[in-house]
Amino acid sequence: MNKIYVGNLPYDCTEADLRSTFDPCGSIETADVIFDRYTGKSKGFAFITFAEQGSVKEAIDNFDGKEFGGRRMKVSEAKEKASDGRRG
Repeated sequence: MNKIYVGNLPYDCTEADLRSTFDPCGSIETADVIFDRYTGKSKGFAFITFAEQGSVKEAIDNFDGKEFGGRRMKVSEAKEKASDGRRG
């Protein structure tokens, strides 16, 4: 899987912000900020899918713990969603 989890994002972070920040790591296929379905507000995390697997390691190495919008990002490899809807 070529997907990373990016946590502890500022609540005003946009897809464009993610793309411009993580673009140096490689070609981005999707950058999805996760929103609360009831309030419509950002939950402060996102998922980014890269075209190449090598971009995942580069993104983690370069951005985990780095400050972004006044907050320290948590960047890790995304986990597959479990069949019961929970992350494994």
